[in-house]
Amino acid sequence: MDTANVDYLGFTGWIGPPSDVRPPLDGDLGCAVAVVGGGLGGMSAALRLAERGQDVVVLEAQFCGHGSSSRNAGQLASAPGGDIQLLNLFFRKKMPAMARLAEHAALHVEDLIKRLGIDCDYEAAGNTFAAVSRGQLGRVRRVAKILHRAGTKVELGTSEELGIPRGFLGGMREVAGGIMNPGKFTRGVRRGLLTSSARVFEQTKVTDVARDGGQVVLSTPRGKVRADKAVLATNAFSGEWTITPKHLSVPLWVIEAETEPIDPVRLKALGWTSRSGLITQHNIMENYRLTPRDTIVFGVRRVERGTRFPLPATEKRPDPRLVRELADAFATRFPSLADVAVDRAWGGWIAITSSWLPVAGRIGGTVFYSIACNGHGLAQAPYVGALLADLVVDGERPEDLDVLWAEKARFPRPLMMSPLGLRTIWAVDRFTDRINGSRRNARKGDPTAA
Repeated sequence: MDTANVDYLGFTGWIGPPSDVRPPLDGDLGCAVAVVGGGLGGMSAALRLAERGQDVVVLEAQFCGHGSSSRNAGQLASAPGGDIQLLNLFFRKKMPAMARLAEHAALHVEDLIKRLGIDCDYEAAGNTFAAVSRGQLGRVRRVAKILHRAGTKVELGTSEELGIPRGFLGGMREVAGGIMNPGKFTRGVRRGLLTSSARVFEQTKVTDVARDGGQVVLSTPRGKVRADKAVLATNAFSGEWTITPKHLSVPLWVIEAETEPIDPVRLKALGWTSRSGLITQHNIMENYRLTPRDTIVFGVRRVERGTRFPLPATEKRPDPRLVRELADAFATRFPSLADVAVDRAWGGWIAITSSWLPVAGRIGGTVFYSIACNGHGLAQAPYVGALLADLVVDGERPEDLDVLWAEKARFPRPLMMSPLGLRTIWAVDRFTDRINGSRRNARKGDPTAA
């Protein structure tokens, strides 16, 4: 697969930056609720607060939708994120509530698209946990049993039965959810926010968050905001302030890439009739999905650990070596398209918790936070943001927040998310790939081979 002329982007390949970036905060002001972070979580929280008549101020370091809200693969999931088998092992009693939250989140986003009239190329095609080996197929079946028991609607089948490319053995399809252009979706939410009563200040980095006599003081380079309450929705960037709980999450840099336009006849030959998004069952997944522009977006496979704050927000671009590795994996999964070139690549910061569960909580009674949808933020971040807004207004926690709620802001050190741990996980995936590749080659050369 050709990577000679890849455009390595500093933003996203889905959409360009907005032309109407709002000016920064200049001076001091007060409000009832301040929301820090203009991603999908922060914008959804602010939009719900404004709809409920709250005096709300939004502070965003770049522009709303600058982060991973616009940079992901655009796969709207309806099942919990993370390693389902591990989650079931450690949080078996929570699985029904987690499944309910994930499904409600997908439905919430679908409703948001309709309510705000967002044209984001949404296709309710579901997403498929796709198996590239017999071992992964066994894993898919075990995950399907767990999710079915928890109440998630899923379908097991072969590649032909699920309508996914024949290079995959089969998998499990989530019935709800689908695929979209996340850049267009995020831009639509931003448009809804800007037309609301919320006061939005972009290009405004919050340098400190502190409590002062029952209020929350948010410091920026050119002014301060004093708020009765604050919602922190900066996800991977939350580790920059001392108020942030220790070990809350780990920031990881993930990459997405997009092919050049592909002849529709060649795409049809793949057998991808469902247009369902694909997620492999590696420990660090690979994702693949079709787009309306006759391309395939694909990504992840290897992740980079953020080790210092502040994280680079604008200048970081994908490492060409990692894009090359993604391209090699693409050629393996889609051998008939091995001659297709990679057109562009981009990356973004996501947050992962040590438990693989998203987290929401409160600090000192007046500071609320949510973080780390563990790769499923496109669905869960907007929903959790809206739930937090309802909590701020009503004082009562919505039921779907209970499964995420941290009564005490104490979190264990995420050992497996260390640079060494991540390299080890990647190495295990590649070793398994080589073993499975050798077995496939043996079966091709000798019908009696194991």
